[in-house]
Amino acid sequence: MTPSGTPGIDLHTHSVVSDGTESPGDVVRQAARAGLDVIALTDHDTTAGWADASVAARETGVTLIPGIEFSSQLNHASIHVLGYLIDPANEVMLAEMQQVRESRVSRAERMVQMIGGDHDLDWDDVLAVTEPGATVGRPHIADALVSKGIVESRVAAFETILHWRGGYYVAHYAPSPFDAVRLIRKAGGVPVLAHPGSRGKRGMATDVLEQLVQAGLGGLEVGHRENDAESRRLLLDIAAQHDLIVTGSSDYHGAGKPNRLGENTTAPGQLQRILDQATGSEPVIGGASPL
Repeated sequence: MTPSGTPGIDLHTHSVVSDGTESPGDVVRQAARAGLDVIALTDHDTTAGWADASVAARETGVTLIPGIEFSSQLNHASIHVLGYLIDPANEVMLAEMQQVRESRVSRAERMVQMIGGDHDLDWDDVLAVTEPGATVGRPHIADALVSKGIVESRVAAFETILHWRGGYYVAHYAPSPFDAVRLIRKAGGVPVLAHPGSRGKRGMATDVLEQLVQAGLGGLEVGHRENDAESRRLLLDIAAQHDLIVTGSSDYHGAGKPNRLGENTTAPGQLQRILDQATGSEPVIGGASPL
């Protein structure tokens, strides 16, 4: 429970299956230690962590909302769409996520090759810091750079060598955000735009948001440390105008980011709207009702 006595609901977390530093089960256990009642596991472009997280949810009493963070791109800009309670067996969604993951790996290999021309880094260094089964991406390159003493932290790596202006950036395949929203809906899930205010002072252009709503966008992640006060006000106005779900969450990555579980949370009524719309899968009820 939160200090006010309402359920603590954090709808954006990552495990080692993508770019977090803890197992899916440990993410859920950390949520229990943090006093959260509900947590969504939203690893990048994969549902592989759902089973482990589900076991931990039943053990701890934390309710799990299975989800993903689906990669998309628009005009070379990366845009992420959270998808809650999709059907994990949906063949179209599985194929698209697989294509994204494979592109991430080939992109990472190319980036490491380029970085290795200027720094003491090779692919084996990256694999050494990557959990078996995880899709290698920029965060793993960052961990390798830290391990080799080239940078001090993941944050430092992304601010320098791995920044898109750092000279080593390589794009990877991802669908448009409009297609991402449609795919999540067709898989029975509820699409929510992740931290839309993180792209500049005013966040994502309102005309793009309007088009996403027309494509089936269900909500906006307003409560997030990357959304400044001005962006939050704008996003709340758009959410009210289109009757969108409003979420808040941590974007927890374990030791990979400073984000802490429960630093932003979602109101119970907004979670209920997600549950009401979803048809692809069910929450894993670990204790009492999530609301």
